[in-house]
Amino acid sequence: MNSIFIIDDEKEICESIKMILEYEGYQVDYSVNSPDGIEKITSGQYSALLLDIQMPVMNGFEVIKKVKEINPALSVIIISAHGSIENAIKATKLGAFDFIEKPIDRDKLLISVRNAVDQANLIAENKEIKRSLAGSEKILGNSRPIQNILDLIDKVAPLDTRVLITGENGTGKELVAKAIHNQSLRKDRSFVEVNCAAIPNELIESELFGHEKGSFTGAVQQRIGRFELANKGTLFLDEIGDMSLQAQAKVLRAIEDGKIERVGGGKKIEVDVRIISATNKNLLEEIEKGNFREDLYHRINVIPIQIPPLRERTDDIPVLINSFIEEITYKHKKPLIKINDDAMKFLQSMEWSGNVRELRNSIERIIIIIDKREITKKDIELLFSSGHNHMTDIIDLNNSFQEFKERAEKAFIIKQLEANDWNVSKTAEVLDIQRSHLYNKIRKYGIDKAE
Repeated sequence: MNSIFIIDDEKEICESIKMILEYEGYQVDYSVNSPDGIEKITSGQYSALLLDIQMPVMNGFEVIKKVKEINPALSVIIISAHGSIENAIKATKLGAFDFIEKPIDRDKLLISVRNAVDQANLIAENKEIKRSLAGSEKILGNSRPIQNILDLIDKVAPLDTRVLITGENGTGKELVAKAIHNQSLRKDRSFVEVNCAAIPNELIESELFGHEKGSFTGAVQQRIGRFELANKGTLFLDEIGDMSLQAQAKVLRAIEDGKIERVGGGKKIEVDVRIISATNKNLLEEIEKGNFREDLYHRINVIPIQIPPLRERTDDIPVLINSFIEEITYKHKKPLIKINDDAMKFLQSMEWSGNVRELRNSIERIIIIIDKREITKKDIELLFSSGHNHMTDIIDLNNSFQEFKERAEKAFIIKQLEANDWNVSKTAEVLDIQRSHLYNKIRKYGIDKAE
């Protein structure tokens, strides 16, 4: 963002500065009226403001106070013929980035503007990074079920009590576990995760408790297990319903004794861990089937937290989508997009069997494939139509990201052409691109009606 705004009651000065800065590649707007200038700053996005002091209606000091209320991060450069030390000090105290005397020296102006823009861009980048990181870990939603979960997290997090999180795949069980840890007294210690479903039964005990060198074939060196790694912190046993009965017995003993024993070792090792478990299975049914120990169930299920599926909190879908848009466009360095009201309602009406995870993946697909600033219901219907689907061969793990994008773009263009009876002019109009650009894409991907 390299946009500069000028507020000075002398139009000639505004035009002169505008000419200098535009020659250097900046986008420049100005106002000779302070209130009008403030209004434009409120509705626009600027990297820096060049501001005169002596002006009618509102002077520069009054303007800078107002501007800093609107956008504290905006870099303000004071330009004034009254270059007294007192004015410079006052401007600095009010948050001015720099102070330039009139008549304005071109080189000093360019240096000051460049530094102000660099600072503004750095602040904006840091905010985006923080927002991206925070967004990926935050539990999003305003619905009553989510608010109840957040209230429960606030209550149980400071305690060391064990928690069992249940819910369908993709509902956000790991996010809840991390939220509990991050609000606990153990937040400065390790959060260690074990996906019990992803580890073979013959290796789960070694993974949890570690092993001694030579304890089994392949044990060429000593290994520290997850219980030890999580000492003084939190151990998250994800998909605990898939853990073998033998490993369940040892986990139960570790919980009861506060001690573990490495595979092939005879020494008892004390561990102090808070255990949070999660599963997508009904453990009471698994107990009936003989697949899960009832005594372990009662040990881990001190505080149960049931996460509702997305279909039971559809009011949260717009909140989730808008957060995903910010996160994904930043990740792929794409401009922010807007999903219009009809498209948003359509997304809310869809069945998300994969819950929040599926929704996020779908928004990423929309951003990458539908390369438009505003997404319509028709765009989404075409992309997710259940008829003849050109998407089936797009994803190949051996492809580069560029190859994936090209395949996806080709599939989307074919769908749009089909929807418009292969009328190139009409399709170009729908896609909001030049007809010649669409022809180039058609030639590039070798698209013909026979497909």
